[in-house]
Amino acid sequence: MVAIMNSGDIDEKNPESPDDIPKEMRVYSLEILKIIKEAQQQHGLRHGDYQRYRGYCSRRLRRLRKVLKVPQGDRRHFKRRDVTATMVHDDKFLQVPLTMAERAWSHAMQLRIEANTEPRKKFHLISRLRKAAAYALQLQELIENVNCDARTKLEAQAYVAWMQGSLQFELQLWKDAMTNLKKAQVVYGELASALPELEQLIYKARVEELAPSLRYCAYNVGDTSAIDDLMQMRGQLSNELLMSLDSLMAQTREKQSTAEEVLWRGKSCGIVPARATGLLIADSRLNQTLEKTSALQGKIDLLEAHLIDCKDVMTTVREIFKAELKNKDDKTPVHHLIAYLQYIRLSRTLERNLALVSIAEESEKTKSQDIVRLYEAALHNLLEMSQLLEDEEYRKEQEAKSKGYRAFRCFHMAQSFANLHRWREAMALYQRALRHTIDALNEQSFLPEDLKCSLKKLESSIECAQCAAHAHSVLEEGGEEETGAVKQMKSKKPLIERLHEYREDNSLLTKQPNVFNIPPPMQSIPFKPLFFDLAFNMVEFPDLSDKLGDQGKKGQAGLTGFVKGLWGWGNK
Repeated sequence: MVAIMNSGDIDEKNPESPDDIPKEMRVYSLEILKIIKEAQQQHGLRHGDYQRYRGYCSRRLRRLRKVLKVPQGDRRHFKRRDVTATMVHDDKFLQVPLTMAERAWSHAMQLRIEANTEPRKKFHLISRLRKAAAYALQLQELIENVNCDARTKLEAQAYVAWMQGSLQFELQLWKDAMTNLKKAQVVYGELASALPELEQLIYKARVEELAPSLRYCAYNVGDTSAIDDLMQMRGQLSNELLMSLDSLMAQTREKQSTAEEVLWRGKSCGIVPARATGLLIADSRLNQTLEKTSALQGKIDLLEAHLIDCKDVMTTVREIFKAELKNKDDKTPVHHLIAYLQYIRLSRTLERNLALVSIAEESEKTKSQDIVRLYEAALHNLLEMSQLLEDEEYRKEQEAKSKGYRAFRCFHMAQSFANLHRWREAMALYQRALRHTIDALNEQSFLPEDLKCSLKKLESSIECAQCAAHAHSVLEEGGEEETGAVKQMKSKKPLIERLHEYREDNSLLTKQPNVFNIPPPMQSIPFKPLFFDLAFNMVEFPDLSDKLGDQGKKGQAGLTGFVKGLWGWGNK
């Protein structure tokens, strides 16, 4: 349980939604200089691209009017519709005239660059600056007519003075320009002195930006009393304007210096800075805003914006308590506050990942592997959350959630294997997912209700998926056997080559049975074979002359006589 003490109307159990607060009691806030500086740096002015910034302002204005339902006519007809005090029920309404002023100003700055080569554009430049000054006055009147905080009113006055001074500077009305620019410089300087150190940078930078223009105006006035008039103007502004704003500055300082004591899981976080307190209040009200948002993408946008605020606040708190964080003792209130802020960041990151899982499950094009990666990120968040505190009950809560999300991860891994027809791996993962589900449901006291209901649905889904995987595996095995038989039936081997196989072949009963290939296929044989019997030369045959007798001698004489007679020699 979280309790914010000394805050009057702040309670974690019963937070007030902005829609529940009466319109007369609601306080609106708009950090004008911070908003426009961030937008300018991100959309072109870092490189002097005014046209790009002007296009961003146009798109931003169109989105604001669409979200706030303040259109200016339809597609065919234009009907001007300004934002009035009766319309305002959200801070975004104040951004409409601010964005219009910025769009006109950026157009004027673009024309100033083009006027170097086309002097006629100087008139268009002045016209756009007049528009910007008019929209700035409209913004100031709107802020004065609704219940805004002190900082917003001060910034509106400084913004109007700066815009009017810029217009008079172009018109070469040096004294009037010097008056308005000096007014803006003084208000921005006083604001910087009242804000925390980290927020003073942009205001001090704006004060330095105005100094060259003021010196140029003093130079163009031309008399020696210009500097004296400037100093008198400084004193007059300090006495008249700042005296009328003393109460507003006091409210600003009081708002910035308000410190709250926060309790998390029964332990105090000590004195919490104002910005961290604002984050805790916004976090307590975020759940109601998420419930009212039906679209999943809208919830993701809200969570991501909240996560950016968490990151900024954690950086601020670490800078403020830098010396105390060097202490190795992690049981101090400052360490407990850091752990609480990290818990908020990790828990909201977990919600964002689960919302992405819901979108992925609804999409037919999403692969199971993508959902598995999202669940792995969720498990990593839970692991980090379990390491924040040394509390047994807290640790059991995170372990129970981890078991539940492991079950979902195993289920989707099994689905990915099933899509690849790898049924054995799929069955093993389905069994593991079922085991994780049962283990998580055994610890129901540590699970949130939505996760508990999801696990019960998952248990029935796993049983159905197991039966389907088993059936598919059996069908595939039978299909493989049938496929082998069909292949054999379609085989073109003749009967003489497959006598060892038995199957019914109706083609053998036709007029052209496939029994034997005629002519038979050619076979390779050795060419001119040679026989080398070297052992025959080493054989000693027995003497058989005694058995031949006279026949052997007659044969020898006869042979010799034949040879002699053949060649004609040897005869007497």
